Amino acid sequence: MNDTNPKNEAIQLDQFLKLHGMVQSGGEAKHLIKSGDVLVNGQSEIRRGLKLKPGDIVTVHGRKLVVE
Repeated sequence: MNDTNPKNEAIQLDQFLKLHGMVQSGGEAKHLIKSGDVLVNGQSEIRRGLKLKPGDIVTVHGRKLVVE
């Protein structure tokens, strides 16, 4: 697992994926999220504007990232 969001600010799911190199663009993030392949706290998430909070766990392609 990786520590993320060092400023401890709210971040949208699509921005989080871009920040951590899981996607290269907002469009790519949109398609990945809409595909149902992104999990937040173990649940499939299709809302790209979802505000993540500290402690949330985002899983993409088997890689887990913890929002801090």
